Amino acid sequence: MASKQAASVEEWQQHDTSKNTKKSRIEKNESLAGLLFISPMFIGISVIVLFPIVATFILAFADWKFVTGIDQLQWVGFDNFRALLDDEKFIKSIINNAVFILTVPITMIIALLLAVIIDKNVYLKSYFKVAFFMPYISSVVAIAVVWQVLFHPSQGPINQVLMSLGIDNPPTWISDPNFALISLMTIHIWISIGFSLIVYIAGLQSIPKELYEAADIDGANSWYKFKSITFPMISPTSFFLLITGIIASFKVFDLIAVLTQGGPLNSTTMLVWHLYERAFLELDVGYASAIAVVLFLFVFLITIIQWIGQKKWVNY
Repeated sequence: MASKQAASVEEWQQHDTSKNTKKSRIEKNESLAGLLFISPMFIGISVIVLFPIVATFILAFADWKFVTGIDQLQWVGFDNFRALLDDEKFIKSIINNAVFILTVPITMIIALLLAVIIDKNVYLKSYFKVAFFMPYISSVVAIAVVWQVLFHPSQGPINQVLMSLGIDNPPTWISDPNFALISLMTIHIWISIGFSLIVYIAGLQSIPKELYEAADIDGANSWYKFKSITFPMISPTSFFLLITGIIASFKVFDLIAVLTQGGPLNSTTMLVWHLYERAFLELDVGYASAIAVVLFLFVFLITIIQWIGQKKWVNY
């Protein structure tokens, strides 16, 4: 009897072992199939994204020109970063980028105001959504050309209206060092409002209606409902738009390339434009890579600060 029980236990153990082995083979085959499926995308990301990032960090410590061979590469350590401190154009681009960040809160405030109005009190909501979203999905080059006509110093509609109101010497906008950056900021805000508006409307529609009904029962006015219900409930949406907006403000390039090329007098030079000039016009890859590293550190630091700060004002 004991021998039969021992034999059955041994058979059960063998069966369990074979079952685990079979399961392990199936899992390995599934893992291999999964790797095969994602390998094209992984290779593409590695070649197009990861390799350039690593190369940028390496070349930031080197002196190398595009026109020379790789054998002409010279390691210079932190010399490129030291040179940035004495580069007036680089300092100017940082200041311009810092000012340009103001477009983010302005865009969010305008978009939130429009979203509340459209969501509550406007008919044909779909029409207004499309109308405000069209600039965001339109070609930046086409938009820049249109605004170039609007900002024309003498024949542009904007200055024509100002002169009709009695302003004899209106700003020349894009041609004026004092107004060129403001002009770009205005265009960028106009383009970005549509995206923020759509995201805010989605956030507003996700707020439970019961909260507003309870507030109405308690006799709350519109401002109190906005301050105590709407704004806290859409704080995750605001946090998302704040991070993506600041990152986008550091990447502005198309408007500068079409309208100002960094001028006049470097008044619209941004970090990305300065990087482009050093890398693709002056062919100074090492110096441009140092600018790219500094740009990465700025965006990373700002994002970390926002991520830490959101714990105090974002409600999940």
